[in-house]
Amino acid sequence: MECAPDRHEDYFRATIGGLGLTGLIEWVELQLMPIQSPWMWVESQRFGNLEEFWSLNRDAETKWPYTVAWIDCLASGSKRGRGIFLAGQHAPPQANLPSFNERSRRMAIDPPVSLINHLSLRAFNALYYRQSVNPCGALQHYQAYFYPLDTIQDWNRIYGRKGFFQYQCVLPPSVAQDGVAELLNTIAASGQGSFLAVLKTFGEKPSLGMLSFPRPGTTLALDFSNHGEATLRLLDSLDAILREAGGTLYPAKDARMPADLFQSGFPEWERFADYIDPAFSSRFWRRVTS
Repeated sequence: MECAPDRHEDYFRATIGGLGLTGLIEWVELQLMPIQSPWMWVESQRFGNLEEFWSLNRDAETKWPYTVAWIDCLASGSKRGRGIFLAGQHAPPQANLPSFNERSRRMAIDPPVSLINHLSLRAFNALYYRQSVNPCGALQHYQAYFYPLDTIQDWNRIYGRKGFFQYQCVLPPSVAQDGVAELLNTIAASGQGSFLAVLKTFGEKPSLGMLSFPRPGTTLALDFSNHGEATLRLLDSLDAILREAGGTLYPAKDARMPADLFQSGFPEWERFADYIDPAFSSRFWRRVTS
């Protein structure tokens, strides 16, 4: 990587956050946090609705380095946003740590239709919500905590041959509670719930990249089976909520982000364009900057 010395920092930021447009990355230097073992200490607890989530999250953010929640995005009324909250930290050194045997199953076929539908999703969400929790804490391997989907290889096949849309958004702190509630109301009313629905808050530390998605606020990540026009209409409705709230989408997971939502969410996109390698191109960039 070569560039003028006075532009090195900006060039590095652009390259790391550049959606593959700034050229090949030949060298990266990272500063990592030392840990004592591959195990985490994790507290998990059930919450009955969004209001309980916000209360749990406010308290956990002051005590835990990692917090995340799975939510039932089809639940409505007094149960809207119910889910399971996970707070974790790296376990201290211990004399007798359990052994870890990595087990994974494989989705071996591509079903002709998605296995994720209204009935199967309601059944899965009901069972998952009632799984055992450990409010007093327990050891959990880091793979299970950070990468739960890795226990099912080729998990994307459960969506069938038409695939699925990933939709991850971020909402500013001042409107996050109302915005998340409106998003979940819209999803529940559509009946097109997400098999994986993850809700968490970002910290206050600003990102360095010109096109970085993480920023202070709340992020909701969802996967929707591709039901054609019905799914696209739902995503358009979610986009409208984001526009009103001043939120945006995660470009790295995008398949149909409108240009105006990208440009409002990433106001440095024009400055970033100066760093694009002329030998690289993408339909994504042409779509969101045209």
